[in-house]
Amino acid sequence: MFFTLSKLGWFLFSPVNLLILLAGLAALLAFTRLARFGRWLGVFTMLGLALLAFSPLPRIAVRPLEDRFPQQEAARGPVHGVVVLGGAIGVARNDIVLNYAAARMTKAVELARLHPSATLVFTGGGANLLSPVIATEADGARLLFEALGLPPGRIVLEDRSRNTRENATFTRALVAPKPGERWLLVTSAWHMPRAIGVFRKAGFMVEAFPVDYLSEGEPEDFARPYAKAARGLTIADDGLKEWAGLLAYYVAGYTDALFPAP
Repeated sequence: MFFTLSKLGWFLFSPVNLLILLAGLAALLAFTRLARFGRWLGVFTMLGLALLAFSPLPRIAVRPLEDRFPQQEAARGPVHGVVVLGGAIGVARNDIVLNYAAARMTKAVELARLHPSATLVFTGGGANLLSPVIATEADGARLLFEALGLPPGRIVLEDRSRNTRENATFTRALVAPKPGERWLLVTSAWHMPRAIGVFRKAGFMVEAFPVDYLSEGEPEDFARPYAKAARGLTIADDGLKEWAGLLAYYVAGYTDALFPAP
């Protein structure tokens, strides 16, 4: 139920979707007795979309998330296993498809090569609410890892999870981590606080290894506008969704803190 409600709720109330829906309402109101209100609503939605598309606001939203867990030295100390979260890969026409979060996958391979005795775990099934899952994210991960020369015996695939909570609970049950083992968690930096909180709550102690940064980590993040509307809108949706996800997961009892920290 939580999975379904989260998908439906975010479709309706994500900032970009909501502003587009309100713009459509404004257009309809223009042909009614509420035309004056419709015009003001149209102005509001256009200003909102412009701010999300071109202003520094999206970077301002993701910057605190990405600053929460600094990236560590990749080669530091022995590693028992590397867990990489889904959300970056899929399969289409029997071939690998990577999206803008592809750094999750490339960094996982880099860490696997730096630590040749470590187990590489990928966790991700299918998160599509409406269409049936034909090929899972784990299927894409298997194709990629094997194509890049990783031995199949080092790879563990978890293909049932649909969200971060299931990533943590299903992976813990699959690999049964033992006290004293060192596991690295690889996911996008803006998603790391929620992911760490969920893994802690599930009893799987992992170390954060954030990748896929959306901000530069420089003062210019708070002033530099975006050149392409699509980029700004995508980052705005990701950042604001993550803040909403932190609150929802904390209220549901899925994380150990409202804003997990190192």
